[in-house]
Amino acid sequence: METIAGRPRLLSRSAQGLYWMGRYLERAAHLCRLLRLQVVALVDRPIREIYFGWSRIYLSLNRHPPGGNLELLGSDDYTLADSYTLADDLTFERSNPDSVWNCFSLGRENARQMRHCISAEMWTCLNLAYLRLQKLSLQEVWKISPESFYAETAGEINTFAGVAEATMYRDEGWHFLRLGRFIERAQCSAALFLSQLAADKLTDESFDADWANLLHACEAFDAYNRNYSVDVQPRRVLDMVVMDPRLHGSLCYSLDATVAELTAIGPGSGENSSAVALRLANRMCALIHYAWPDREDHEALLGRVRDYCRKLHDLVTAAYIDYAIEDSPAR
Repeated sequence: METIAGRPRLLSRSAQGLYWMGRYLERAAHLCRLLRLQVVALVDRPIREIYFGWSRIYLSLNRHPPGGNLELLGSDDYTLADSYTLADDLTFERSNPDSVWNCFSLGRENARQMRHCISAEMWTCLNLAYLRLQKLSLQEVWKISPESFYAETAGEINTFAGVAEATMYRDEGWHFLRLGRFIERAQCSAALFLSQLAADKLTDESFDADWANLLHACEAFDAYNRNYSVDVQPRRVLDMVVMDPRLHGSLCYSLDATVAELTAIGPGSGENSSAVALRLANRMCALIHYAWPDREDHEALLGRVRDYCRKLHDLVTAAYIDYAIEDSPAR
């Protein structure tokens, strides 16, 4: 076990496993929230709204849908069969690295390897959810209630986070798990907001329903109604989901939490990388706290935050996981 400033340092392979566990499970929960809203829209929403939802999801993942690009050509283009194919690609497709099945499986595999770092209750909670998921296919899910499946899967991940909060020892492992979760959430949020703006441009017209849907995706609909009533204004919605520090699903909240976790972890074995990572995280917070209210180029700011999240991941990896041996402190 390495030590830094007299305190034990988590092994890099343990830091890696916990960090990726947090990232994969957050990614799965994020996609489940989007897909639940999307399959609910299939029941009675206009074809244009269904098209917007699928476009937003695929743009945020930077992935091409099966069969090529999504194009709204007529009222019969988005049949139930088309949506079934898209949902299967995003949920159970093994060749899609960002599918719910792959993300959940990889999160559980990291948990299995890190059982010495997490509580028994955490492992039991996650493994039971994994075993349920292994028995299912989209065909079975689609026959009954696909929205219930996505809600239940997202709920199981939320339950796992709650069990971790209640039972996990507050050592470095706890902070790496949370760090992965919040970096992933910040990156997914920035990508989602960019795809919302891009899909909005594709339709040549802004619809309140699309922005209300974004509030639901960020679990912010009730908070928005309490603050602004039911009048959905795109600029107001975007401001709230980006920069409201009281909203758990906001970009601002995720970035502030990322800074807090990096500060709690402290210097890494690649010490220069850890200092640069903390500065970069603080820079992202400054973009949202101070630059966002005074500027109109919000799409450019979100693009910078998304790119910075990727760079931050590389710095975290260099500082705490894949650092050179000569950079590590004396044992």
